[in-house]
Amino acid sequence: MQPSIVLCSQVMLALEGVGVRSVRALATLDEVELGDHVCWRVDPGDAFAGAGSYVADGALYGDKVVVIGSLGTVAVRRDRLPTTSVILDLPDRADTDVMLAAVRRETRAAVREGFRSVRVLAERIPVTAPGDAEELLARELKLDEFAAESGAIVVCAFRTAQWEASTLEHVACVHPQETGNRAARPAFRMFSTGTDSWGVDGVVDSECATAFNAAVRAATRRTPTVKLRFDAVEMIDAAGMHALVDAARHLPERRIVVEGANEIVRLCWDLAGYATADVPVVIAA
Repeated sequence: MQPSIVLCSQVMLALEGVGVRSVRALATLDEVELGDHVCWRVDPGDAFAGAGSYVADGALYGDKVVVIGSLGTVAVRRDRLPTTSVILDLPDRADTDVMLAAVRRETRAAVREGFRSVRVLAERIPVTAPGDAEELLARELKLDEFAAESGAIVVCAFRTAQWEASTLEHVACVHPQETGNRAARPAFRMFSTGTDSWGVDGVVDSECATAFNAAVRAATRRTPTVKLRFDAVEMIDAAGMHALVDAARHLPERRIVVEGANEIVRLCWDLAGYATADVPVVIAA
């Protein structure tokens, strides 16, 4: 069966218990909210300034703090951690599945213990053998889905000296929030809006088409049907549309449903020649 992409207009779905997730830049980690998944770019000279207040706010708001990595890595002194905090010094912090399993256990425990939620602070480490962009983004999308479904606050810290600048730009695109030292804001962001549903915000053009293609491919890995919300997409150019179609065709038996496209996006889609029988695209009324 050939994959298809459906564009239709609907209202944005609200996430149960968290509300509609907002795409925004944070001046500091004091501005985090439930369900946030933050890309924190840390320059070498910053020494993770702000980690201490983020952790201390756990006690203030009734959140259980989960620190992933050694205390020296995240620059949080043990004597400043709330007594209920958990430190997970995992052997392989690049393994997102292992990390998520551990964090989910702590989340279930937090519910039993009466906490509002969990607030996670994790330094993200590049894998020894560099993987492709799709694999990297698949890991981050898993974390974003967890934050959305659980209401947890997840802050991913990236030491800029350890990552290629282009790789960090790809990574930032799949975090709805960002803070710290950074280049220009990513042209688009893709984030979880529910089970197998992802919101897209901003502009999808030739400069970010490769990142968009990798993000959509990553999202289609685990399910035959993926929904994309285009309510906040201002524009998608020819390269962006090609990236979307290519991602839909990447794996067999996949279906991508795109909702909420505005009139400009619809017009561009028609003018690009995708509204034909031989293109796996259906524009619903």
